[in-house]
Amino acid sequence: MPGSLRGRFVLIMIIGVLSAQLASYALWSAQARSAQSEQLDEMASNLAYSISSTVRFFRSLPYEYRHIVLEQLRDMGGTRFFVSVNEHRIPVIDIGRGQRKALLADRVRSVLRQELGIDNALVEFSSPDTLRVFNNEVLIQDLPPRWGQHTLLTGPASSPILVIQMSLEDDAWLYVATTLPMAIDERSWLSADRLFVLFVVLVTVLGLSFWVIRGVTRPLARLARAARQLGDDLEAVPLSERGPREVAASARAFNRMQERIRSQIKERERLFSAISHDLKTPITRLRLRAEMLDDDEQRERFCASLDELDTLVKGALASVRGLDLDESWEVIDVRKLLVSLAQELEVQGGKVSVAGEAAMLRVKPLSFKRCLANLLENAIFHGDRAAVTIRHGAESLEIVIRDHGPGIPDDQFERVFAPFVRLEPSRSRNTGGSGLGLSIARHIAHAHGAALNLANHPSGGLVVTLHFPCRTMPCTSLR
Repeated sequence: MPGSLRGRFVLIMIIGVLSAQLASYALWSAQARSAQSEQLDEMASNLAYSISSTVRFFRSLPYEYRHIVLEQLRDMGGTRFFVSVNEHRIPVIDIGRGQRKALLADRVRSVLRQELGIDNALVEFSSPDTLRVFNNEVLIQDLPPRWGQHTLLTGPASSPILVIQMSLEDDAWLYVATTLPMAIDERSWLSADRLFVLFVVLVTVLGLSFWVIRGVTRPLARLARAARQLGDDLEAVPLSERGPREVAASARAFNRMQERIRSQIKERERLFSAISHDLKTPITRLRLRAEMLDDDEQRERFCASLDELDTLVKGALASVRGLDLDESWEVIDVRKLLVSLAQELEVQGGKVSVAGEAAMLRVKPLSFKRCLANLLENAIFHGDRAAVTIRHGAESLEIVIRDHGPGIPDDQFERVFAPFVRLEPSRSRNTGGSGLGLSIARHIAHAHGAALNLANHPSGGLVVTLHFPCRTMPCTSLR
């Protein structure tokens, strides 16, 4: 089955149209065959009775008068039958294969048997080009026109000549030939002209159906696109709620969901801001009271606990600010941003090298900068120096950051993305981090439609790869 809804609709239309056309042609063919069979039976009966009358007439003639009557009939011309009396049976190249010809021959034999009591009548079909009519087996085409051979040559082009030969009492053979008033060739009901009509109808219906289906599925495509972009931009313009009832209902439900998510995120931001404001005051008060303790050891332990609590509060607030993507999209120079971050880290004593060319990327600049900063800071703090490689292809943009630290165990790759998780002993505690850097970076990457992957380098160190598919994040040409 096709992957898209439009493709499945088109496939259903093809199957439906073909089935309907084939069924209608089958029904029409059955009716046409039935009507033709009735016409054929009626024609065969009339022809057989006429032939039986002719045979009865010639059988009643004395032997010496038969040739005289035949010559007079030939001289007059225009007779329905070509009749001759021969000394032997004239060989006929029979083309009487087919169900309809067999039915006609059986009907003629039946009438001759019923009317004349003749059981040995030979009923055959001949082509006009090979028809022979006399003892000397002369072709009908070689006879003089006045003998009426034109009567046998002016019938339907597709109709053969019916030839009936029967033995008379005096060992002579009566020869009767006549053209059939209708074509009786066996034709396939699914002929070339009908196939052409079927093809035209199919193309017409599919063209109109594709046009209509495209208009029907377009709102669904917009809904799917809006669902993909929901995590990137909660302030996107609401979907149009027009169209078919089902599509309009889906659009209304999506708009309500977007509004509820926007409200919940804003409520979460207000909640964290209130918590941070309320916690700072008691922490400061406790710190002042701790400074007044006389026991130096207790005072240091108390202050260390308050410092840890303060760090956790600041980390939680930083996490909320890092996950806040409520800003407009802009097209930025990725290499320029990386070089700027590298210069800032070099001032702090870090070493960062940037290699490769990058395309212009459409991102939310502050969030994207925070994502790269977190990754570079981790690389510097835990590996002393970082090497950044930019790879830009036709369908993707990759930013690879490698540090020269100890790396992390393979089975901990997913765990390090959890908030407040810091691995030991592979990662130092002296950095003062709270374990939120990778979590925030991965969330921002996912919000931009990118993937953030970790791997250990064979020569040591951790390799972090940011993969941006250009189909979801438009990448412009290289600078």
